[in-house]
Amino acid sequence: MQLTLAGLHKNSVVDGPGLRTVVFTQGCPHACPGCHNLQTHDPKEGTVVEVRDVARQILADTNVKGVTFSGGEPFLQARALTALATSLLVRPLSIVIYSGYTYEYLTKHARTDSAIAALLTTADILIDGPFVEAQRDLALLYRGSRNQRIIDVPTSLQAGEIVLSELHYRGMGQAYA
Repeated sequence: MQLTLAGLHKNSVVDGPGLRTVVFTQGCPHACPGCHNLQTHDPKEGTVVEVRDVARQILADTNVKGVTFSGGEPFLQARALTALATSLLVRPLSIVIYSGYTYEYLTKHARTDSAIAALLTTADILIDGPFVEAQRDLALLYRGSRNQRIIDVPTSLQAGEIVLSELHYRGMGQAYA
């Protein structure tokens, strides 16, 4: 199975908790004003790679504690990213997904799109919503704008409602649980 990447970044500490590898997907329909990943928008750009090769690269780094799917828009390549996440299960790596779509949009579309449903279930954390330049806040942990949420996906799916991750409260002037 193939995946179109904008890039692969190792040793990130800003795209989720712990030392992470970030998979930047190519292609994004959101075109958020002020986006800092403009080079990921055109779906005709990027590099086509085999999922198994990306998995090997990630698994070769024994220091990495998690993987982040960012973009572009990861849910445009849901099947390939689900295959990647599944192949990483040999190690206890956390999965964080950034999406310009909201959790509500994704769960609604997951009812009729099995690829979205499958990718959503691989996530430990979803950072959802478009970047909104007017709500930009550099003090927020793992987010660029105040409208974006850090969602505990397994707990939310089980509860049938959004449950914010304890990470959501860091950098918001509130106590960290």
